[in-house]
Amino acid sequence: MVYRDSPAIARPSVAEQAFWWFHRIIAVYCVMFGTLYWVRLIGVYDGALWRFDLMPVQWQIAATMLAALYPFAGIGLWMLTSWGWVIWLLCAVTEVIMYAGFPQYFGAKYSVVALHVAVALLYVAFRVVLRVQARDVRQDR
Repeated sequence: MVYRDSPAIARPSVAEQAFWWFHRIIAVYCVMFGTLYWVRLIGVYDGALWRFDLMPVQWQIAATMLAALYPFAGIGLWMLTSWGWVIWLLCAVTEVIMYAGFPQYFGAKYSVVALHVAVALLYVAFRVVLRVQARDVRQDR
């Protein structure tokens, strides 16, 4: 029941709902990446040099950091917090530097780099659309 003196409850726009789902999808992929790094660290992965004590030092540092931070980014994104994106950005920049900046040490995984760039561009596009919608709503009042 809506009273005459109470403001109408606004439903989320399509862009807001899509942004919510975007958060959830990226959260799942962050948890997945974190799990993959943990699998490598504890030695379940069958690849060569993919157990912590057999990894080169640069991989020990990177894998440990990403195994710890990716799940936190996933949790923050799932809860729709602003710090989730900050931690995701830290992980993404780290992997872009690893795979694009130092391919001689980490290998050249340009698909991972492209995925991070695409997610960052989608995030910026969502923020721009939501900002424009918020401005339009304020101008209508």
